[in-house]
Amino acid sequence: MKIQSFEDIKAWQKAKNLTLSVYTLFRNSKDYRFRDQIQAASVSIMNNIAEGFERRGDKDFSRFLVIAKGSCGEVRSMLYLALELGYIAKEDFEVLHSESIEISRMLSGFISKLS
Repeated sequence: MKIQSFEDIKAWQKAKNLTLSVYTLFRNSKDYRFRDQIQAASVSIMNNIAEGFERRGDKDFSRFLVIAKGSCGEVRSMLYLALELGYIAKEDFEVLHSESIEISRMLSGFISKLS
């Protein structure tokens, strides 16, 4: 299948699902700085994939995928903190951590193809 739009990109679809999960999980958090930061980092993953694709150049797209991968690492780092601070259950951590690893691997593969 040829990718016609960023919505066709599996990594973007998974990043969107991760973002929805992060928003839902931290919706009621009273640690506003933490909540805002992890939500922003998760949104950054999907938005950088979208923005890079829309620029229509492999070099630009690759650069934005690298940024998205960095944001994926940021989400993962914050998940560790959330777990240790007792903001999330171990089960939630494991699911989101696994999703972020999968997205990161997909992005690495995509970056390699573009290089």
